[in-house]
Amino acid sequence: MRRDLPYALSGLALGALLLGNAALTPDAARIGALDVALVLAMAVAVAACRRYPVPALGVVTVAMLAVHVRVHPGVSAAFPVLGAVYVTAWRGYRSAAVVASLAFLGSFLARDIAMAPANRPGQLVAERTALLLGWFVAANVAGLVARQRRAYLEQVEQRAIEAERTREEMALRRAGEERLRIARDLHDSLTHSISVIKVQAGIAVHLARKHGEEPSATLLAIQEASGAAMRELRTTLDVLRAPEDGDRVGLARMDELVERTRAVGVPVRVTVTGQPRGLPDEVDQAGYRVIQEALTNVARHAGPATAHVLVEYAPTGLTVAVTDDGQASPARPPTPGVGLRGMRERVTALGGTLRAAAQDDHGFAVRATIPLTEPS
Repeated sequence: MRRDLPYALSGLALGALLLGNAALTPDAARIGALDVALVLAMAVAVAACRRYPVPALGVVTVAMLAVHVRVHPGVSAAFPVLGAVYVTAWRGYRSAAVVASLAFLGSFLARDIAMAPANRPGQLVAERTALLLGWFVAANVAGLVARQRRAYLEQVEQRAIEAERTREEMALRRAGEERLRIARDLHDSLTHSISVIKVQAGIAVHLARKHGEEPSATLLAIQEASGAAMRELRTTLDVLRAPEDGDRVGLARMDELVERTRAVGVPVRVTVTGQPRGLPDEVDQAGYRVIQEALTNVARHAGPATAHVLVEYAPTGLTVAVTDDGQASPARPPTPGVGLRGMRERVTALGGTLRAAAQDDHGFAVRATIPLTEPS
């Protein structure tokens, strides 16, 4: 509606100009109620010209011709038609603009010829015809130029957006290729070397104990450091490969995770409460990783057990829980490993809490709550 306001004001201004000019023109007829109604119809049509250019042009043309025939206010009757012709050509209806221009010019010319003074009919008709013809040609050309300029600007803007998007995609692709190259180099060089160190250290520790000797502290330190280095390297490789190459995970891929767990012989039930919605990437990924690690622990350590996965969406946060009815109990709590520590670090880094403990009867439960607001 706000974009139509200038057109409405223009219609009212043209109507006032037309009535004022008719009242001041010496050879104009007296304005009647029908003439005022025609001027109001013109003003309404001009107000609707942006939305409905062709019908509005038709109404304006007919109304102004009727006013010209009845009142003969002079060339001021052509002003609303010129404006409507311009808008119609600008909106792309060139044929309608040309037809309306010719119809108005022909009717105006016929009225001028019929009412021209006897002493100089040719001169008056020629002057008005030349004047109006130039105006209508200019209105059609101006509308066409304005439309082409608008189309050109839209095309330039679209090209700029496309170029920016292409540059961003290219930069992301190059960054992703570089990360993958670094990940491959690390995997091909460091992973192999650290694996050899870890295996050799393990063999040396095993042989020393087999011969009844206590392994040296240096050898044990090498074994522990190589294991930690291997875990950290694998984490680094996961980070390098994950963001942009399709390996990013989230709760949308939970069904795949559950099916893989079932495939290794662990029955899994899934319960989702609340309204699933888009989550921040870090929260979404953390929820998935907690479920993944918890199901992995069930498959490795719970023995014959059934797992239950709970995902709870709340306005203030996300809660994920994995419980099982395995062999863990308060009397025999499992020893926290790297997986549980990794889960806790991931969740607490997002301002959440994680509880992992044996259940009162039997089985183990992992429950993580992650807020959807940044930690203070």
